Amino acid sequence: MRCPFCACDNTQVKDSRPTEDNTAIRRRRQCEGCGARFTTFERVQLREIIVIKSGGANGDPRREPFDRAKIEQSVSLACRKRGIAQERLDQLVSGIQRQIETLGDSEVLTTTIGAMVMDGLRQLDSVAYIRFASVYRDFSEAKDFEDFASTIREAGGADLGSGGAE
Repeated sequence: MRCPFCACDNTQVKDSRPTEDNTAIRRRRQCEGCGARFTTFERVQLREIIVIKSGGANGDPRREPFDRAKIEQSVSLACRKRGIAQERLDQLVSGIQRQIETLGDSEVLTTTIGAMVMDGLRQLDSVAYIRFASVYRDFSEAKDFEDFASTIREAGGADLGSGGAE
């Protein structure tokens, strides 16, 4: 494993242990070149997944390898300052990744992934759900938020004011 600090190829595992949800192995490493310590995670990957994104400049769909970190970043941003434990966020992202990998397809649409994230966030925190939806569904004005929030209330969603500090 290459050191993220000095790019030395010679690093040594100092400690390994499973994560809380047993979906990964956490490894503490030390670079033999500069002495820096860093953490890596090893996860099971059932198959190589390609994500099909909506059209680019010429309207053709783009394809790129699945990147768990993009889901982690989106979920983390939606849940920012909501008082949700990192462990719960990791479980949500791992669950979404498992769903994607068990679909049986080597290619998955971004809309499918977005729907999975929306479903997971709806169950986790209604404010995070609305935050993610505002980007995913491209809200352009305050009325879009009001309309979306009213659909949550009508469907029996959680109190939109509860959760954590803003």
